[in-house]
Amino acid sequence: MDGSRYRCMVVKLGTSTLTAGDSRLSLPRMVELVRQMALLHATGCDIILVTSGAIAAGRERLSFRQLPKAIPSKQMLAAVGQPRLMAIYEQLFGLYGVMVAQVLLTRADLSDRRRYLNSRNTLAALLAEKIIPIINENDTVATEEIRVGDNDNLSALVANLTEADALILLTDQPGLFTADPRHVPSAELIREVTAAEIPEALWRAAGHSAGGLGTGGMATKLQAADLARRSGTMVIIASGSEPEILLRLSAGEKIGTRFYPVGTAIESRKRFILAGRRSPGLVVVDDGAAQALRRGGSLLPVGVVNVQGKFERGDTVRVAAQDGHEIARGLVNYASADLERIRGEQSEAIERILGFFYGDEVIHRNNMVLL
Repeated sequence: MDGSRYRCMVVKLGTSTLTAGDSRLSLPRMVELVRQMALLHATGCDIILVTSGAIAAGRERLSFRQLPKAIPSKQMLAAVGQPRLMAIYEQLFGLYGVMVAQVLLTRADLSDRRRYLNSRNTLAALLAEKIIPIINENDTVATEEIRVGDNDNLSALVANLTEADALILLTDQPGLFTADPRHVPSAELIREVTAAEIPEALWRAAGHSAGGLGTGGMATKLQAADLARRSGTMVIIASGSEPEILLRLSAGEKIGTRFYPVGTAIESRKRFILAGRRSPGLVVVDDGAAQALRRGGSLLPVGVVNVQGKFERGDTVRVAAQDGHEIARGLVNYASADLERIRGEQSEAIERILGFFYGDEVIHRNNMVLL
């Protein structure tokens, strides 16, 4: 097949899609979706899978006829089901020679800047090795997220984290309708949303999960779409039962409901850096480093001549030339105490001096805003 129009695609599979509406995981449905992801992966498109289904897998394994209401019971089912779900994915992707990795996240992991950076670096390393990350909400500890079905919003946060071109939310509906089509036969499919603000009528039209399997619904998908599109990501809500759905969407076919980006990923990242909590930290650089930054380069430790204030990895710090003029702000990869030890050194010496390594750069150009 031809290459995907997207460089990086986040695919979110809900429980209703994985079970095909039944109470058990549907292996034929999973095989079909894995096949499509493997084909896209073979064309060079980075695929990140955000999957639900751990609770459903645990419920099936333990032969629970009804989904329990108690949160600890749901967490127990997730703990039983998560390894089973991953084993199935590993086996299915293995049919196509594709390696996968499990990544368990919660919203808290992406709210704290240091954990945010750790998560991003892990995903980047996996994608660099052509490994498909399979991400799930850490249901065994995430009490609140189980209640709200936050894998939809988690997928949007992952799209922001990885600067994905597209977020595909597959569900048991063809897309977003003007009303719940299960109760209003005259409801019409909304083909696209282009306005900067999602109309209030669409929020009212978004219903809730009715199958008793998943914990999300169209409302959480709408929230996810609103979040991801503000990071420069195209968002598509479509039916997971549609034939060749991922291949057709990646080729540009207009299926389901499309939410067009309202800003570029670069603009979103700049706003994040400028709006982030400003630490008292200041990094002073020499003239050569200042010129390199103005030309679009990253800040390396060899160009750092002074470190002022106390800051931690992931904080937003100011970068100034030796004359005191502030030239940039960015998310720093090393804490102030560590940076003091490696300033003026070549990047190759970082691991030897510190005993660990977070990258060649003090601040990567992608995490820097020139002033």
